[in-house]
Amino acid sequence: MSDTAPDLHLGLIGDNIARSRSPLLHRLAGAQNGMDVVYDRLIPATLKTDFEATFANCARHGFRGINVTYPYKERAARLVEIDDPLVRAIGAVNTVIFDTDGPKGHNTDYSGFVAAYQSLRGEALPGPTLMIGTGGVGRAVAFGLIALGVERLHLVDRDRQKAESLAQDLRDAAPAVQVTVFDDASAAAQEAQGLINCTPVGMVGLEGTPLPRAAMRGAHWAFDAVYTPVDTQFLQDAEAEGLQVISGWQLFFFQGVHAWKLFAARPLNEAQLMADLLADKDA
Repeated sequence: MSDTAPDLHLGLIGDNIARSRSPLLHRLAGAQNGMDVVYDRLIPATLKTDFEATFANCARHGFRGINVTYPYKERAARLVEIDDPLVRAIGAVNTVIFDTDGPKGHNTDYSGFVAAYQSLRGEALPGPTLMIGTGGVGRAVAFGLIALGVERLHLVDRDRQKAESLAQDLRDAAPAVQVTVFDDASAAAQEAQGLINCTPVGMVGLEGTPLPRAAMRGAHWAFDAVYTPVDTQFLQDAEAEGLQVISGWQLFFFQGVHAWKLFAARPLNEAQLMADLLADKDA
C-alpha cells in the first residue's frame, strides 16, 4: 500500500486484476479536479492474507474507499452497512466508502450496467434473456435487467444452488418476472433475445467462452461483463452472428464514473474521461 498522503486514497481488491484500468480511470478523474489520487491494486494472495484482512487494512490505513471485484463482492456485502434496500436485495457490493461511523456499501455495477445498456439500446426492452453466471456481478446485472423491463430471465451457473438463490431473490423483488434456472446454457439460449456472460470465462488467463456460437443464432444482443480483453470470444462470436454487442468496457466505464461520484462527489467531464481512457492504451 502507498505511504504517500494523496488527496484521495483508493484501491481495488480482487484476484487477477493486474491489468485492471480502474487505477487509471480514477487518476484521470482526479486530474480533472486537480486532485492527487492514489489507487492501489490489492490482491489478497499476493499480500499473503485473505479478503477480510485486506479490507480491514484499508479501513485502518486512510483509504477513502475501495472497489471490490471478483470473487469478493458477496463477501464485501457482509462487512458493510448498506442503506439502499435494492443493494441489500442484490447482496453484493462493489464500492465501499470508509466513513467515520463505519464502512458503507454500494453497488455501481447495477447502475453501470443499466447505463451501458441504455447508451447502446436506448429504451428497447431486453426481451427474453439468458444470463450465465450468478455471482456478484451477475446479481447486479440481473436486478438491472428488472429495472430495464425484462419479463423472462434464464439463469445458468455451475453452482445450481447459487442460481436458485438468485432466482428466488428476483421473484421476491419482481413477482411478475418469470425466472427459470437451467443446467445447460445452450438449452437456456433457445428463444432468448439477450445473451449475457457474467462469468470470468474469457478474461485474460481464463480464455474461452461460456456459450457456443451456434447457440447465439437468432438472438438480438449480447453483453459480456469481462473487459480485459474488451473483444472476448463471446462477443466476437455474437458479433459474427449479427448481434448488437455491449462490452464489459462500457460497464467498467459507467460503474467507475458512478463510483467516483461516491468517492469524491466531484464533477466529471465524462466524454473527456472516456477519450483519455481510450487514448492511454498502456496504463
